[in-house]
Amino acid sequence: MDSTELELSTADRRWVDLTGEVEAFAHGRGDGLLHVFVPHATAGLALVETGASSEADLLDAVERLLPRDDRYRHRHGAPGHGADHVLPAFLPPATTLPVLDGRVALGTWQRVVLVDTNVDNPRRRVRLSFLAG
Repeated sequence: MDSTELELSTADRRWVDLTGEVEAFAHGRGDGLLHVFVPHATAGLALVETGASSEADLLDAVERLLPRDDRYRHRHGAPGHGADHVLPAFLPPATTLPVLDGRVALGTWQRVVLVDTNVDNPRRRVRLSFLAG
């Protein structure tokens, strides 16, 4: 298995399109599986269309599902931080993608997106791992 780690900031954004980095990591590797993992308790991954307002729709849906208020028992940090800890139950911190002939087999409009609503910690890591088939 080959693996690398990306470091990024979400200080000025709540989602980050990782597709380019994922595709570059898979390039030329043949057939196998590419695992994407976010080692954080307050961030998740989504496979969504981008560029057609889907990003805003996704963040709006997260806000409706997990409002940032004082309803959570987990209360340290910014207001509504408890919602950040529930987010990975709905947007999992890992996904595995097929790679065929060195290309990630995503659907026509699918993009790999990191979603991070946690304003307390903008430094994020993403682990990419390739297992040859």
